[in-house]
Amino acid sequence: MSEKVFVCSEKELKDQGVKVVKGGKHGIAVIYHDNSIYAVDNRCPHLGFPLHMGSSCDGILTCHWHHARFDLKSGGTLDPWADDVPTYPVEIKEGDVWITPEPINKQTIVKLKKRLKDGLEQNIRLVIAKAVVGLVEAGVDPKEIAKIGVEFGTKHRWNGWGSGLTILTAMINILPYLDKTGKILALYQGLVHVARESTGMGTRFLLGPLPLNEDNELPKMSQLATWYRNNIEVRDIQGAERVLLTAIKLGATTEQLSDMMMTAITDHFYMNVGHTLDFHNKAFEMLSQLQDEKQEYILTSLLPELRNASRSEEFHSWQAPVNLVKPLQKAFKALENLEINAHDQSGFENEEQILEQLLSDDPVRTVEMLMDVLQKGISPVRLARLVTLAAAERVARFHVQNEFRDWDTVLHTFTHAHAVHQALRRSTTTELTRAIFHGAMSIYLDRFLNIPSARIPAADPSSGKKEDPNVFLDLLDQQQQTDEAAKWVVNFLNNGGDVKDFFNILGHALLRENAEFHTFQMYEGAVVEHRLWEEEDSVISKRAQQTLIIAATRYLAAHAPTSRDTSHTAKIAIRLHRGEKLFEE
Repeated sequence: MSEKVFVCSEKELKDQGVKVVKGGKHGIAVIYHDNSIYAVDNRCPHLGFPLHMGSSCDGILTCHWHHARFDLKSGGTLDPWADDVPTYPVEIKEGDVWITPEPINKQTIVKLKKRLKDGLEQNIRLVIAKAVVGLVEAGVDPKEIAKIGVEFGTKHRWNGWGSGLTILTAMINILPYLDKTGKILALYQGLVHVARESTGMGTRFLLGPLPLNEDNELPKMSQLATWYRNNIEVRDIQGAERVLLTAIKLGATTEQLSDMMMTAITDHFYMNVGHTLDFHNKAFEMLSQLQDEKQEYILTSLLPELRNASRSEEFHSWQAPVNLVKPLQKAFKALENLEINAHDQSGFENEEQILEQLLSDDPVRTVEMLMDVLQKGISPVRLARLVTLAAAERVARFHVQNEFRDWDTVLHTFTHAHAVHQALRRSTTTELTRAIFHGAMSIYLDRFLNIPSARIPAADPSSGKKEDPNVFLDLLDQQQQTDEAAKWVVNFLNNGGDVKDFFNILGHALLRENAEFHTFQMYEGAVVEHRLWEEEDSVISKRAQQTLIIAATRYLAAHAPTSRDTSHTAKIAIRLHRGEKLFEE
């Protein structure tokens, strides 16, 4: 229990109106108002302005910086963008005013989590930022913080899983590569995008599983998988939801659910330019992070997008001038009778040749090559990794003479291929293996974006000193520094720079921007794929690592700088947590 602190005589306080005494973190303002005495923290919880400079009227204390209003007695705010101000017990003894410098309404983890929910519901960035900073500084597991965003985003967006939840999952995946400030910014960015995307989108209400039959049983999993596949085929999203919820009620494993859902979406080619499979993969990644909590809402949130998802086999570009559909259908028929290698994920012979064929302009031969190496025993996981590398090559060699929006074209192929690779690592099935072929055909269709082909820069032999990360960040303060940024990173690594340090630098370059959805995808995909190639010591591994770094660097540099107001809000929250006085600047 804190010892009481003497303020002054009651008469003196009445004459002065307010007095500031030591206590708490920022001093305590003791206020005389309407024949009563109140004690509040002297720092406005909105942006830190001294509250003793505010004014009181009708029991409300108003801060004079942004007009945040507080109930003098409870400290509660009337404004959702501000936080409650701590209050302190007041006691009058023989005409003197004493306070106990122990707040009545202490900040707790429970309150911070509640505040994060408030910020998501009201779409208030500063509230989200303060809550994230407080929770991280309190040592709360980032997955617990993300779970609040997942619960909100999967319930309060009628259109279900979208870019916001995908960004949040990607940011959880790359936290090991970021310093403490980077972790805060990553969580904040993910949660802000969830809030922004959910605003005004309506609440989703689940339909519920099918009832028990007369034998007090549910349908078998094999029957449910067939029903689910048929419902997705005819775009019956409500029927698919009931079947999915029934499978969950039946006790289906996460792997069984993944196989059922991935089979249905890979019945069609490269759905929604790759986003559909990417969203599914990210949802299952988040489920893994949350140890399979929230299955019903997370998995059913994937269904609304399927109502109108495009199917690439219907596109002219997939049928003419080269018909890609027929050789793929022939290959998929052969796949049904192939015993695939679901276990050995090690390197395979002639991988450089496989990579070059994937980047060639002969798609029919590419389909034949994919079938051939699968028949020879290459693991679909390994093959998917090579396809992802080929897709990264398209990004790394994207020439700036192309239209700017075509960056997204090569990005879509890369993120789809990355999602296929990660999904196959969780569960390798014949049906999901088809998506490798889909990605390979998209790589073929993107070939014109490497004509002319951007060169991979060579290290400058005259540059022998370790590169300064601030130089890289300064480069990204300017437009059209795509190739210069790639040159910098090649020299940084050539001169002994640590890859993990670089990914932290690149992460900060991303997180300071008002980055769009695809930029987050590019960064996370490159980091995760690079980590897997690092585990090998081979010629193709070294090529892959460089390609992924160059691809991510060039993509991020091409999309910088932006106005950066989103990250500015987070930096304000960090400074407020440190006790800095923003109003003095």
